[in-house]
Amino acid sequence: MNLYDELKQAVIDGDEDMVAELSEKAVAEGTSPVDAVQEGLVKGIEVIGEAWKAGEAFLPDVMMSAEAMKAGLAILEPEIAKLGMGDGNVKGKIVIGTVEGDIHDIGKNIMGAMFTAAGYKVFDLGTDIKVEEFVKKAREVGADIIGASALLTTTMIGQKQIIQYLKEQNLRGQFRVFVGGGPTSQSWANEIGADGWAETADEAVELANRILAR
Repeated sequence: MNLYDELKQAVIDGDEDMVAELSEKAVAEGTSPVDAVQEGLVKGIEVIGEAWKAGEAFLPDVMMSAEAMKAGLAILEPEIAKLGMGDGNVKGKIVIGTVEGDIHDIGKNIMGAMFTAAGYKVFDLGTDIKVEEFVKKAREVGADIIGASALLTTTMIGQKQIIQYLKEQNLRGQFRVFVGGGPTSQSWANEIGADGWAETADEAVELANRILAR
């Protein structure tokens, strides 16, 4: 089993200590931190996510895997940041967070890591973030994109409210708004007037690259 497969399995097992140990090993051996995240951590969380959807895993299993993944990200993200910012050429700035009333952060954390790896400056506000906080931070740092995540159908409205608030403040033209999360879709993004939606973090980065290159 290679290092990526070991990382993947450790996430599936929800073994925080093993994920941390393997992530440290990846750094020490000079393994690509981006690949360690994409081929190890993300692959593991995808497996447990599919198992949960199929009724083969339970919420505590998912939570344990999520915590294990976080332990790996805590070690690998700083290494990714070094790669992304090495030449001082930041592609863009993105403010990300999970909307108010929602404390899910797996997808948001993966997205933050992938945007960092792609050379973006990421400002992660965390979870349960009010509309005004997204906009305040975006104005403060001169962000290009606001990325709002929601994993509950009841909190998706928070994504719509960000766009409404920007319009009310005459700021809509200043920021691109990306939305994502389990219950969201391209049709939802179209309905609320968002600038982008993606199913995966990789697709979100590609979309950002295309939009900001225009």
